[in-house]
Amino acid sequence: MLDLTQPDTDAINCITSFVVVEANHRPSQFQAQQDAIRHYLSKSLSDASKRAYAADIKHFRTSGRDIPSTPETVAGYLAEIARTHATATIQRRVVAIARAHRAFGHADPCQSELVKAVLRGIRRTKGTAQREAQALQRDDLFAVLAKMGDRPIDLRDRALLLIGFAGAFRRSELVALNVDDVQHVRQGMVLNLRRSKTDQTGQGRKIAIPHGRTRWCPIRHLTAWLDHASITEGPLFRSMDRHGSVASERLSADAVSPIIKKRLADAGFEPINFSGHSLRSGFATSAAMAGASSWKIRQQTGHASDAMLNRYIRDGDMFTDNAASVVL
Repeated sequence: MLDLTQPDTDAINCITSFVVVEANHRPSQFQAQQDAIRHYLSKSLSDASKRAYAADIKHFRTSGRDIPSTPETVAGYLAEIARTHATATIQRRVVAIARAHRAFGHADPCQSELVKAVLRGIRRTKGTAQREAQALQRDDLFAVLAKMGDRPIDLRDRALLLIGFAGAFRRSELVALNVDDVQHVRQGMVLNLRRSKTDQTGQGRKIAIPHGRTRWCPIRHLTAWLDHASITEGPLFRSMDRHGSVASERLSADAVSPIIKKRLADAGFEPINFSGHSLRSGFATSAAMAGASSWKIRQQTGHASDAMLNRYIRDGDMFTDNAASVVL
């Protein structure tokens, strides 16, 4: 039985992922006096991470394997799913399997040379490149905005796209914004991002949105949306019905990508390669092409290093100061 009195970091992370799934199977480990421990363990990972790890272990068990497993069993599983799954998914499954073993006091089969060698072989065979969302760059964003009308849903979506782009927000960060997170200042607006994917402890971060120099000023269009919807408190961006009525509920993060795709399609773009991340990568790419320093771009995106930022600057800036142009 796992000793909950002195859990290590990996155990905490893993238990958090499986606390809901495993509680029904291991009721003796979660007695009433441990409710507080269970509560805080459940908060140590994001909901998305918990869902992902729980789904990974469920898939592992559905394949006929279980925990604990031998290195040979795990290696066979990896070889089996390599035919149908992306390398990134396989690597995440290995992490989930490893954490599950460590959390419940079992030897970690993923540390064996057999499993490591199989994983190396999968990487060499399939490659490690991940599918990236196409960046929605500034000029394309403006073209999309120009095709939108003045219905209530147009006002909302226009503000959503502009704030998402100007703040380089992840979709979860964008929909989490509340009215009291907005501070108007002389230079524009400051948005208080209370929590993010890389700030799970809630230290928070402030993002400046300056007044726009074009008709697509983010502040102007956010104000137009809030005034129309009479939103004075609570979520900035909310769901709407087909009649244009604004609900009190917050727009879900899952709704951001379909909104972007629909608006792109309406403007004549092929939307298939765009996603909720296209606003964030579009800002980074557009800012780099305009000559903004990497430090100032990171100040907006929140990336800790240039190496991490470079993952978000898409191919749109390949021709900017291209070395070949000097010699050809």
